[in-house]
Amino acid sequence: MKFISTALLCSLLISVVAQEESVNPGINDNFKNPDPSTFVERFEAEGREVYDNQKTIVKQLDLKPGMSVADVGAGTGLFTRLLAPEVGPAGKVYAVDIAGAFVNHTVMSSHARGLKQVEGVVCTAEDTLLPENSVDLVFICDTYHHFEYPAKTMASIHRALKPGGRLAVIDFERIDGVSSDWIMGHLRAGKEVFRAEIEAARFELDEEFDLFEENYFLIFRKAE
Repeated sequence: MKFISTALLCSLLISVVAQEESVNPGINDNFKNPDPSTFVERFEAEGREVYDNQKTIVKQLDLKPGMSVADVGAGTGLFTRLLAPEVGPAGKVYAVDIAGAFVNHTVMSSHARGLKQVEGVVCTAEDTLLPENSVDLVFICDTYHHFEYPAKTMASIHRALKPGGRLAVIDFERIDGVSSDWIMGHLRAGKEVFRAEIEAARFELDEEFDLFEENYFLIFRKAE
């Protein structure tokens, strides 16, 4: 396991306390008033690595009937609709997104499939607005790099998780000379920095799955 340097961790702890400005202004401009039908073609298409491996991803989450889960950055609802059957009618899936159009689309498309356990939450750039101690798992797929205020957002996720709750993070590898120009330009940092930010928010890395070429898949556990 690769350890984070003390200097990097200390600087991130300071940012947790002091963060007032967006770390990536404008990253979410495309989602201020999105047309869900347009984004379905992007998010739910063959060739997107997480789409092609959707069943494998859900299996690794080890969900059980009756669990409560939050899909943070739900987008058009691809994974929300996959998570809901895993937790069953007695469970709950929160579809969380900053775009109300995405949340409405996800809830309606889920309910149309009989997945009434799906509930929508329109969050802010700083807070997921999830109820305290409400979820067993938070799932973040190709979305962490869109967090403008990661320290504040992660603090809200920590509050929302039940004791011992888990956090699943999938995002793009960002490696000089390896990753595409789009990834290098779109993401502000790579796995080491994002992992350190999450650990600074009182999470412990529990497991890493080596499943993809373009993405990494980390499971964290809430630390008290």
